[in-house]
Amino acid sequence: MTEFADVTELPSSSDTLPDRDAWEQKMERATEDSGYFHSLGDAHWAYFADEGTTLLVSFETIDSVLARPDQMPLADSLARAHGWSVLTIIADGATWFRDPAVYGFFDRQVDDAFFEDFDQVLFYGAGMAGYAACAFAVTAPGAQVLALNPRATQEPAQSRWDRRDLAARRLDFTSRYGYAPDMLEGAAQAVVIHDPALAAEAMHASLFRAPYVTRLSARHMGDALEPAFSGCGILPALVDQAMAGVLTEHSFAQLWRARRNYSPYLRALLAKTENLGRTKLAIMVCRSVTQRLRAPSFARRLAKLTDRIAGSEA
Repeated sequence: MTEFADVTELPSSSDTLPDRDAWEQKMERATEDSGYFHSLGDAHWAYFADEGTTLLVSFETIDSVLARPDQMPLADSLARAHGWSVLTIIADGATWFRDPAVYGFFDRQVDDAFFEDFDQVLFYGAGMAGYAACAFAVTAPGAQVLALNPRATQEPAQSRWDRRDLAARRLDFTSRYGYAPDMLEGAAQAVVIHDPALAAEAMHASLFRAPYVTRLSARHMGDALEPAFSGCGILPALVDQAMAGVLTEHSFAQLWRARRNYSPYLRALLAKTENLGRTKLAIMVCRSVTQRLRAPSFARRLAKLTDRIAGSEA
């Protein structure tokens, strides 16, 4: 019987590499033969590894980088198996990449025709980084985009219904590279994956509505799709298909079937059925799980739910 697929919590950055100077030196050594690593103003870094004619552009925070065992950008591991080049913009905190130093960096790439050196380009990010992947994709016409849980903007006049990141409202989302859906103009294809069960997620996703945008749904996983897809083992395949421009509703549905063995998804599904008072549906969920997987907690819950139904019908 199959075991649950689950996510192992990574240590915090303070437990792994509190010395940022040492980390910067490591990044410089990693790129000294082909590429570069340097700061962009006071709150961002650019990591570039030149390995081939396919380029993965990603965005993330330093905390997420330092939390990994190798303290390397996620895109580095996603690209390494394919021999792809990697460009990752790393933020120090919840900057939303709204920094003139970052704008200037991408301006220089446009002026230098940097992206024209690559046969294929994919902009990728999740959450705050998903916003950035969409916002800066305009600098590489013809690029592919994969954005998980992206926000269209945090400008209060356009997204006051989203109260998840109120501090971001103090940032400027009205100047250059500001409104993410508009910045996708020129993209070959942009795939936006979100959880439509969350009202704020659904409303942000609805703002990405151009013909070249494909919106895909991943219910019951909230606004943390990247760890969910990583935990299910499908993130590399999603990136591969997005890079090739072949990520579709059908191909995503096939990959997302992996959630049937992913315990956080199954627990979220069970919790929702119980919160709605759907006891018989909760029993069906538990039976499906216990018939396919080794899941003692679901077996115990199935017994309690079955007893409850029997007691109510007695």
